[in-house]
Amino acid sequence: MRRLFHLPGLLAMGFAVTGCMMETGTVEEVPPPSRAVTAAAPVVQPLAPVLDAATLAHYAALPDGSRTVPAIDVTKYHPALLRNEVAFETAEAPGSVVIDTKGPFLYYIEGEGRATRYGIAVGREGFGWTGQGVIARSARWPTWTPPPEMIARDPSLERWREGQPGGVNNPLGARALYIYFDGHDSGYRIHGTNHPGSIGYAASSGCFRMLNQDVIELQSRVQPGAHVVVM
Repeated sequence: MRRLFHLPGLLAMGFAVTGCMMETGTVEEVPPPSRAVTAAAPVVQPLAPVLDAATLAHYAALPDGSRTVPAIDVTKYHPALLRNEVAFETAEAPGSVVIDTKGPFLYYIEGEGRATRYGIAVGREGFGWTGQGVIARSARWPTWTPPPEMIARDPSLERWREGQPGGVNNPLGARALYIYFDGHDSGYRIHGTNHPGSIGYAASSGCFRMLNQDVIELQSRVQPGAHVVVM
């Protein structure tokens, strides 16, 4: 797994985490990957974090119904990986989602040359893809069901063959947004994570992980049918 940054002044790091864990079984219709995600060039030590009160509050422990989303220690992340409003020129309409797999960043398009940017985890080598789709639906604290091939690789997952209930230990985290291609569920998700340390890395099997506080905010803003561009 490789840290992916094209911004100067960031530190390349690596460690092992679980891959993207799809909620459904095998994907029936998926466009072939147009390219694999590659690592960034060597970079220098990270900038000292500059964190304002609003950022600290955004990543504090968050009550969410009967559950509480754990706080995020933002000092462990480069500020570029935390929620930021940035200049971003695009032909995509406001409300669209643009994913830069080389960043790796997700942009929620605000319009007038602005976007909200979030740090994400993307597909590890061999699992990266580019293309377009729509967010057809979303779910709060979604159930995760490992596909049979994943259970074959890791028999300990057999207990979740019928689905792991939503919760803070669920691989899909607090929310999942479902990407469809041509009216069909692609099997790919934008979702939260129970491995927040994977953000900024090529770590998954093609899904896009976000910090739980970020995916909760994104899910509250994205409307069904929103256009998604992965580049």
